Amino acid sequence: MYEMLSSFAQTGGLIYFVAIFAVVLAYALWPRNQRRFDEAANLPLTDREPGDE
Repeated sequence: MYEMLSSFAQTGGLIYFVAIFAVVLAYALWPRNQRRFDEAANLPLTDREPGDE
């Protein structure tokens, strides 16, 4: 019984991890978010505050 539950938990956890990873990766690589990530990448090099246009 323990081995079956352990196997189910491991498999379920792996599937959950892969699904969350795919969602985060899709969000990070989505073309609409490129400007936001480019601004965040260059933020240490600028003197302005985040959100200032």
